Amino acid sequence: MKFDLSEDQQLLRSSTIDFLATESPITASRQISESGGEGFSRTTWKKLAELGYLGLVISEKAGGQGMGPIELAIVCEELGKVCFPGPYLDVVLAAMVLEASGKHGQVIKDIIAGNSIVVIASADRVWPTDRPDAAFKNGRVTGTKYFVPFASSADRLLVATPQGLVLAEGPFQAEPMETLDEAARFDRVLFDGPAEPVGHNDLLSLAVDWMEIGAAADALGICHKALEASVFYSKQRQTFGKPIGAYQVLQHRMADMLVRTESSRAAVYRAAWCVARGTPEADLAAAAAKAYAVESACRITRDTVQIHGGNGFTWEYDIHRYLKRAITLEQHHGRTDEVLERVLSSFESVG
Repeated sequence: MKFDLSEDQQLLRSSTIDFLATESPITASRQISESGGEGFSRTTWKKLAELGYLGLVISEKAGGQGMGPIELAIVCEELGKVCFPGPYLDVVLAAMVLEASGKHGQVIKDIIAGNSIVVIASADRVWPTDRPDAAFKNGRVTGTKYFVPFASSADRLLVATPQGLVLAEGPFQAEPMETLDEAARFDRVLFDGPAEPVGHNDLLSLAVDWMEIGAAADALGICHKALEASVFYSKQRQTFGKPIGAYQVLQHRMADMLVRTESSRAAVYRAAWCVARGTPEADLAAAAAKAYAVESACRITRDTVQIHGGNGFTWEYDIHRYLKRAITLEQHHGRTDEVLERVLSSFESVG
């Protein structure tokens, strides 16, 4: 499938590239993630809001840009290339859910303006044997949620409970959960505070395809940069008087990386096109894009580490950042096994 961006979409890509090159290159991402703290720059976040990125897919009626899944994929791909620090996709998804509920218009405006950070808290357990305890009663939400992204920085949280989706007010009792990626921020949140009803939990399903496309596009950006790093290093590093890229074994490996990168690109933008058009296979395309692109990102970054040899394991090189982000994406925004199980279930229901 040959997919060409429109003139406006190409302009969005170039504008995003220019913005990130100035405000959040990979060097800045490293510095922010390694310095502790919130894990992202409030100054950069405010600039994202000023340029309309936080309201990218929110309707113009609600104060957003009214763009679609293809534009979201374009932005997330470029964010993935710099391992952008912060809850961009999480906040965009939360705003989408709020808009779909038809409520909390002022909260959406605050999100778009960069004045409020809202993310979704849906994970009830760490282990399958854990018993969920989140509940909403008499205007209060209680219980515990796990792996809530950037909860320590959130002003509000969209919390899934057996009684429906509720919007909880901060501040929250958030305890950091240690993960492989030091750039990620996940918290265990203990709730016991006021909340407002938003709607049925099914509202979350409205954002699933967009979530998978955004995560897949992020992984695509990682594939691109890891391949680029491999090619560059193979031209610079020499053994026995010639670049290591001259050896067929590495040429074959990088050829495989290129095939996976371009296949991921086709999967991501086909999925975005399907969701934008509302085609019958949209759910399947989005799930397939997420599963394949993230798997490709994990494999390509591991191969990139191997191509870099001993240098691939050093902190000074950026390869480990991309590898950790890829592994995080494998578990976040829909674990790969959950995505595949959902797709298989849809086939069973059709049969």
